[in-house]
Amino acid sequence: MDIKQRMEEIESLLNKYNYEYYVLDKPSVEDSEYDRLMQELLSLEEEHPELKSNTSPTTRVGSEVVTNFEKIVHQRPMLSLGNVFNEDEIVKFDERIKKEGFNPEYVCELKIDGLAISLVYENGVLVRGVTRGDGRVGEDITSNVKTIKSIPLRLSRDVDIEVRGEIYIDKKEFLRINEERKKAGLDLFQNCRNLASGSVRQLDSKVTAERKLNNFIYHLPNPLDYDIYRHSDALLFMKELGFRVNPKYKICKDVNEVISFINEATDYRSSLPYDIDGVVIKVNDIRMQEELGFTARSPKWATAYKFPAERVTTRLKDIKFTVGRTGKITPNAMLEPVRVAGSTIRKATLHNEDYILNKDIRVGDIVVIQKAGDVIPEVVKPDLDRRTEVLPEFIMIDKCPVCGTPLIRKEDEANHYCPNSKCDARNAQKLIHFVSRKAMNIDGLGERIIEDYYNFGYLTDIPSIYNLKNYKEELKSLEGFGEKKVNNLLNAIEESKNNSLEKLLFGLGIRHFGEKNANIIAKKYRTMENVKNATYEDLISTSDVGDVMAKSIIDYFKDENNLKTIDTLKSIGVNMEYLGSEIKEDSRFLGKKFVLTGTISAMSRDKLKEIITSRGGNVTGSVSEKTDVVIVGDAPGSKYDKALELGIEIWNEEELMSILDN
Repeated sequence: MDIKQRMEEIESLLNKYNYEYYVLDKPSVEDSEYDRLMQELLSLEEEHPELKSNTSPTTRVGSEVVTNFEKIVHQRPMLSLGNVFNEDEIVKFDERIKKEGFNPEYVCELKIDGLAISLVYENGVLVRGVTRGDGRVGEDITSNVKTIKSIPLRLSRDVDIEVRGEIYIDKKEFLRINEERKKAGLDLFQNCRNLASGSVRQLDSKVTAERKLNNFIYHLPNPLDYDIYRHSDALLFMKELGFRVNPKYKICKDVNEVISFINEATDYRSSLPYDIDGVVIKVNDIRMQEELGFTARSPKWATAYKFPAERVTTRLKDIKFTVGRTGKITPNAMLEPVRVAGSTIRKATLHNEDYILNKDIRVGDIVVIQKAGDVIPEVVKPDLDRRTEVLPEFIMIDKCPVCGTPLIRKEDEANHYCPNSKCDARNAQKLIHFVSRKAMNIDGLGERIIEDYYNFGYLTDIPSIYNLKNYKEELKSLEGFGEKKVNNLLNAIEESKNNSLEKLLFGLGIRHFGEKNANIIAKKYRTMENVKNATYEDLISTSDVGDVMAKSIIDYFKDENNLKTIDTLKSIGVNMEYLGSEIKEDSRFLGKKFVLTGTISAMSRDKLKEIITSRGGNVTGSVSEKTDVVIVGDAPGSKYDKALELGIEIWNEEELMSILDN
């Protein structure tokens, strides 16, 4: 046997043993045998590096060091799930689907508390691992993904495929790492999710390898391409390919079985070796999923039941006020530190004056706190039985805690606002919003760093972000910053200049203007100049733009300071154009609402949606009197019947292709 054959034989054996140990949990050899083969392969690769395979198990020890993570556009968006929090909301989710004319079977899966990941394979070989990011653009962390032993480097079949799942860390491994950090005098990680998320974003893959991360794969984005028509079959297919699929899922014939599964999961949740924060409920039938479609943010055929938030009690020591980018004043509870859902909480939101007064929350109270959605800490109520003395009632402040300007409260709102547009706190919050993930997505400029830079005078307004390069030496001298970190930050700032128009529009912080609206406006108007010159009548005619938003956009571009900001950004090279596909105005599509039903053989549903959108149309999930056209493919569902009933125009595949060809 020659050297290349021996290396291939060892690689095959190690991959087999790795799959048995980490995926099947049924090792067939002792650890010593695995280690012996690994050492032999390492030696052979060192002697003959030209023969090393891209899928060699030795890559799992971690060796690559990167300077930053490349941004990758997902071929299909990684949408988040909508949430339900109780039995009534689960039933309503089921009822909404039944109103569309379906009688669904569901698959229930445990919701792993980790980091979402997309894995791409070509000819059965792992070529890319990408984080979810903002759902459209993620980060290439392939070198770190390869260190996770439960993720196959080569599949059992030579297929081109993308799968999605969750990277997490086991509870025991979390405790082991924290124990080591405690002995070394280092800060402890707060919870498993934060540790897993931080580990996959290490620039040195050796650090990631040492963390012993794990994963479950749970989603195949395009099952019909593999002749798979049930989500449960997709799970089996992915398992056969070599992926680690969580065995604790169940096919439920109705909503009652869904609720039973959730109750069981709630009972055994604490005994699992990994953290879960809920149960994911999916329609099993893929064609039914296609019929139901998506909202702008999430699929209509799936939802996530979130476990009730953990509640604990602690003492409210004080109430302090913060100022948001719009001037909104938020009262915050200063608490005696307490652990909630894996994190130490010292501060929690109190929302607004009415919230505090209605619940009669007072400084000195023992209060009940929880993490809303297991994320944002909030004060639920005071424990009045433990109020043993007379405490002063809450009185809302009447002046801005930063600039001293008298606050205002509009009649139709519960919040107080600082009206001073030059208030330091408002300006800092505008900067924080501008660099956030859904806006310009500038890595390295977190909230605390922006506040520090603002206080030091390095940041004054949005354009000043792009002048931070003038303070390179000063930044390097700050605690926690060195040459590499500063260079990464400055590179991220420069890269953000190339963002598409919708990211910039959202980042500017126009009031009543969300991420979805920024996409719609950017796609329609194409350039910042066109948005600036848009009339109220034109804006109000745009999908999802109402009276309040249209007026807000008009008012924003009337402000000379805002226009100056945009001109400055343009002069320093920030892109002012939409970089997505161009809308080719076509009267057969422009402004019309389309619904798709059945299977179009000529192209995927995603591609057809892209074509319709590129010609100015909108694709919705259900048929109503407002629907203009229903496109019908093979095996259409109830949407076809409803279109006939309402007399809506119907295109079959032949008509569709004729229209597109012309």
